[in-house]
Amino acid sequence: MSALSLEQRIARLEAAELIKTMKARYCDLCDRGYEPDGLAALFTEDAVWDGGIFGRYEGRAAIHAFFKGVSRTLTFAAHLVLNPIITVIDDETATGKWRLWQPVTANEPNGPISKILVAAYDDVYVRVEGQWLYKSLHLTVNFFEPLSDGWAQTAVP
Repeated sequence: MSALSLEQRIARLEAAELIKTMKARYCDLCDRGYEPDGLAALFTEDAVWDGGIFGRYEGRAAIHAFFKGVSRTLTFAAHLVLNPIITVIDDETATGKWRLWQPVTANEPNGPISKILVAAYDDVYVRVEGQWLYKSLHLTVNFFEPLSDGWAQTAVP
């Protein structure tokens, strides 16, 4: 039997659903050209977006600037997030783990190419004035490879 009351358990379920909706909104904004205003609004003022090979950006303004420029490099993206593990720690804090499968069109020196990105998200969320926001987003890239080359030789487990 859980030590939490029924109301607390329902509140945690609602929080997890709101976080899933926020993640879906994040993916949708990325897939519509990396809309910087909408994306930056999903982060706290002091948030960290750490994309590994894509860079690390601290603070909402730096995150906004990154998203404003990334659409020149990634002209198409379909963020397919899977396997959410949401842990609501308390009324104001939660964590999330997700898998990412993402087909991409990337501008390369010789022209655009089709690539596949497979990665894992490790997120920390906080509730600010009733809204769940990212405190941090960390992306661990397993591979980001041209579709024609495959990934058997480069995948990082």
